[in-house]
Amino acid sequence: MGSSTGAVRRSMRFHRPIVIAIGLVVAVLVGGLVPSWWCGRDADAWFRGDPVRVRGLAEELVAFEADDDHQRATGASGELTDMWGILAHQMTALGLAQVCLDHPEWRERYAPIVTRAAAKTLLPEMRSTFTAAWHGEDGMAVPESPRGHAYLSYAALALGMARLVDPAFPPDLATRQDALIASYERRLLASPTALLDTLPGEAYPTDVAAVAAAIAVHGRATGADHGAVLAHWARQVRAVQIDRGSGLVWQRMGVDGQSHDAPRASGTGLAAYFAGFADRTLAQELATGFFRQQRSLLGFGAIHEYGPGYDGPGDIDSGPVILGISVSATSFGLASARSLGYRDDFTRLFRTADLAGLPLRSGSRLRFATAGVIGNALLLAFLTSGPELAR
Repeated sequence: MGSSTGAVRRSMRFHRPIVIAIGLVVAVLVGGLVPSWWCGRDADAWFRGDPVRVRGLAEELVAFEADDDHQRATGASGELTDMWGILAHQMTALGLAQVCLDHPEWRERYAPIVTRAAAKTLLPEMRSTFTAAWHGEDGMAVPESPRGHAYLSYAALALGMARLVDPAFPPDLATRQDALIASYERRLLASPTALLDTLPGEAYPTDVAAVAAAIAVHGRATGADHGAVLAHWARQVRAVQIDRGSGLVWQRMGVDGQSHDAPRASGTGLAAYFAGFADRTLAQELATGFFRQQRSLLGFGAIHEYGPGYDGPGDIDSGPVILGISVSATSFGLASARSLGYRDDFTRLFRTADLAGLPLRSGSRLRFATAGVIGNALLLAFLTSGPELAR
């Protein structure tokens, strides 16, 4: 009996390291696979444009616009002003307009809200910082100015998408958009580099991509032929605005084509989304450089902000940069991944967005709890970006 018991004990001592090793392997597998599975469980549904999820997030932004309307009706200035206000209302307009294009049966509900959101981007308080930076020159009031005022492209694009989907788009807004587009077309054709300044002495290729998107959508909405200016813009993006080594656009430049910053992923990701409205081939080229910046771990994807050989901090464009990874660029990549059909890239980036954003459902509404209004507006636009936008 004693001999038998000793043999069992020796056997247990021999097998214990194996059992521990197996346990560690199982723990690693569970720790690695379960989070990626959990955070990616909705990725395929979003990639396919699942109506329940799309409508849930759309309704969250409808509620934001309704609350903003209420504040303005009671004498407040609305929830957001300046660039944050432009971005929130513009991306709400773009996202809801894309939903209308994908689901024509919802157009009656969402199209009027697209127009209301787009119209708010023209409010003076949305551009007061830019007007001050231009020493009091209001870009909307001086359409013949030689200055770029490229920040107004965000409003111009939102208005174009509203015009595209809303049969009741107001004539006065159409007139204002026509004037803005004509001004941009003239300025772009006059610029050898196809760069327009957003601030004095500072041009952002991303903002100019939004200019091109606004011009392209205006053509779709009105039938106007903008082929010459869009071809000029695309040529100069390739010739001047892209860093040949990385395939990323320079974040900031002078209108003379000199770089003022590094080639960076956040600007490239957003530029690729905007380029998709105007030139599908160029959008794919920008996306190629962008996705070279992707880093993956345990099924999660994230985008490294700076091109090879460059480094720097985070800022308003990139959001926080942690170990080189840009929070903003990671979410921007969802748009190109979906519109260009990059399913695997979309899934990896979505897992990260899901983990960081904490999606919550309340009744018929869906929101990403940590994203705030601007984050939810951006995600609606990026998660509904479709191939029909990339011409």
